[in-house]
Amino acid sequence: MATVTPEAPAEIGVIPSFDVTIRVRRFNPEVSEEATWQDFHVTMFGTDRVLDALHKIKWEHDGSLTFRRSCAHGVCGSDAMRINGRNRLACKTLIKDLNLNEPITVEPIKGLEVEKDLVVDMNPFYQAYRDIKPFLIAGDKPERERLQSAEQRERFDDTTKCILCAACTTSCPVFWTDGQYFGPAAIVNAHRFIFDSRDEAAEVRLDILNDKEGVWRCRTTFNCTEACPRGIQVTRAVAEVKQAILRGRA
Repeated sequence: MATVTPEAPAEIGVIPSFDVTIRVRRFNPEVSEEATWQDFHVTMFGTDRVLDALHKIKWEHDGSLTFRRSCAHGVCGSDAMRINGRNRLACKTLIKDLNLNEPITVEPIKGLEVEKDLVVDMNPFYQAYRDIKPFLIAGDKPERERLQSAEQRERFDDTTKCILCAACTTSCPVFWTDGQYFGPAAIVNAHRFIFDSRDEAAEVRLDILNDKEGVWRCRTTFNCTEACPRGIQVTRAVAEVKQAILRGRA
């Protein structure tokens, strides 16, 4: 339960504080094979994010709490986790925007093996990313830069925003049940090059994704689009790759 203080109107320039319960799913394979929930009661401010609460817990309550974070500004993608049952970046989720009348639950993203507390094994995710060849492939050796019109750049602009946080892939029910599925993030990054007019390996990537564990495993639930912290239209990108396989790159 959270209680906002003080009840009287806050003074100008004073940031209201409140007490909140953070309920973290803990797992330490060296102690037990079972995960448990642990509550932490902390005082936070209106400008604080969930990442700030995790820092406070680690620095002032329990130094063994384990999680990933780096830039803390929604760019590196390190701190994706399930907050109140939804995939989010802890550094972009303001505590005051959550329901403070109940404990805020924090747990690791689903579909990847948990190593400790909120840290998961990202290797399968990164392997799928590597498999789609996420780099420009061109056979010639130009003597100047490869020119591209604004319209050609716009064709794949949306999918250049991916920060590889895995929020989309680990929100996908197919990925939860089938660890071999490439997943939305890999397909989004393939899209970025498939529709790049400077790239010459679109057919190679389309052939890779035209696989039983490729784009055809997508069930169009839109979980990935809702989970993306960068606002990428992930489901649309997957659909465009499907169309490219059937009809060729447009």
